[in-house]
Amino acid sequence: MSALPIDLAAFEAAPLTREPFPFVMVPHFVRSEAMGAINADYPLVTHPGSFPLPILEYGPAFARLMQAIQGPEFTHAVERKMGVNLTGRPTMVTARGVSAARDGQIHTDSRTKLITVLIYMNNAWEAKTGRLRLLRSPDNLDDVIAEVPPDEGTLLVFKNEPNAWHGFHAFEGPRRVIQLNWVTDIGVVKREQFRHRVSAFFKRLRGKSAPERM
Repeated sequence: MSALPIDLAAFEAAPLTREPFPFVMVPHFVRSEAMGAINADYPLVTHPGSFPLPILEYGPAFARLMQAIQGPEFTHAVERKMGVNLTGRPTMVTARGVSAARDGQIHTDSRTKLITVLIYMNNAWEAKTGRLRLLRSPDNLDDVIAEVPPDEGTLLVFKNEPNAWHGFHAFEGPRRVIQLNWVTDIGVVKREQFRHRVSAFFKRLRGKSAPERM
């Protein structure tokens, strides 16, 4: 366990909030001693939006983090914590590097996503905006259950239920986020990766982005 760049013991010890939907938050889930190398090897993402792992270039420290969060140790820990069976459920990973002023709209994730994992890879976050909020309703960013500081390896895991509303007050600038989802079937992975590939192509071509939410 100690060889992993993630702190599984901290995740297993963290309390699970069950209402209004199950979620758990773990500061420094990515080990402090691993952060520098992972951020140095983080993919160069210069446009807002989500970019799927297969189209990104990154170094070995980032690759080890990807292996760890998709590996059996973390998968089984998530199963135990969230009370789900992820056997046969494929994973899908995207990375973000930049937030646009139009990002952060309140939403729930697609129902094809069973579990959402977010890992924030910024240094200490000083901005008042850009902090993800878990919400009780779909139309009020101030109806807050919990606020997630997007800094220094913070982890958020939540079960994607119909009322799992989340969003944040708009922030424009660097905002590194890794998103991992366990999804219903491999067809979802193929469709989402194709969609993200097309979106990424036009973002790079135009230097623009459509509104993004996470």
